[in-house]
Amino acid sequence: INMLSIIVIGPGCPNCNRVEQHARLALDEFQASHPGVEAVIEHVTDPLEFINYGVMKTPGLVIDGKLVSSGRIPSPGHIVDWLVEAAGV
Repeated sequence: INMLSIIVIGPGCPNCNRVEQHARLALDEFQASHPGVEAVIEHVTDPLEFINYGVMKTPGLVIDGKLVSSGRIPSPGHIVDWLVEAAGV
């Protein structure tokens, strides 16, 4: 079983929360067609941690250790594409 790590990075502002909401929607859509893949979504709100992920501008999104988005709100569709890529399915 694959386990994906999805990390939303931001102080908890409305944009960061929207990225998390999009990530959850994308994950639901992804898991509907890939039921064997599990994932955990984490929200990092400590500004001292942002740099560890390479995020200079929030909101940031990291999937399986790879920074896929920074400083914008990706659509759920884009996030699904990144999940497919990360899962290798």
